[in-house]
Amino acid sequence: MMLPDDVTTVLCDLDGVVWLAHEPIPGSVDAIAAIRASGRRVVFVTNNSASTRAGQEGALAAVGIPAEGDVVTSAMAAARLVAPGDRVLVAGGPGVVEAAEEQAGSVVVNDGAVDPDGFDAVIVGLHRDFDYPRLAVAAAAVRAGARLIGTNTDPTYPTPAGLLPGGGSILAAIATAAGSEATVAGKPHRPMADLIHAVLGAPDADDVRRTVLMVGDRLDTDGLFAERLGCRFALVRSGVTTGHAATGADLDAADLAAVAAALGADPGNGGVA
Repeated sequence: MMLPDDVTTVLCDLDGVVWLAHEPIPGSVDAIAAIRASGRRVVFVTNNSASTRAGQEGALAAVGIPAEGDVVTSAMAAARLVAPGDRVLVAGGPGVVEAAEEQAGSVVVNDGAVDPDGFDAVIVGLHRDFDYPRLAVAAAAVRAGARLIGTNTDPTYPTPAGLLPGGGSILAAIATAAGSEATVAGKPHRPMADLIHAVLGAPDADDVRRTVLMVGDRLDTDGLFAERLGCRFALVRSGVTTGHAATGADLDAADLAAVAAALGADPGNGGVA
């Protein structure tokens, strides 16, 4: 199946599409090069909030994918939900800290110690040192009036060894302990859609529908995000979603190389079919 020629921008998830734990999925690096060589823009849109922008760009460069200025993360979307001057508790990784500091300025990293000064917001993302004291401090801040913001609700993320707990699992624990619902920033939610809309130069709905393609490995994240944006969706079976059940996606493909082929971008021919 071929995709229409009028696709000019490919929004590409990372985990499960380009790589698994930073190990490139076979064919993905050449596929991105071919899509770009065909004259299309590739923007990497990830719910991974743990890494800084430079970290994400550096990891992509290390596998042969230049990406400076082309990475959009859920941490960036979450930071847009706080205001300059807000005091923010970050229950997340360096990517959330970086984005929150740029937006709010006053950031405290949750280390499990009680802070008597209070917070305006708690931003939650994936971090591997999450434990009971950190859970208690984050939940107490929310119960005291801080807004609860999640970078994403992904319960898992794919690795070569299988699925591991994702940032959504940590967010669920804090929300449950605090008795509160979170505002979620990442795919498929509105804050990430608003950020992508701004990154693309605020195109109108018809332009998005005709010219933008979202590529992802999760129907409940990437597929719904494409619906929210109003663009086409290509599902790849190289990450979370496997098997052969019908999905309703505009393209159901094995991997990113197959998506490139459907766009008429041939990795073996300089991006020209």
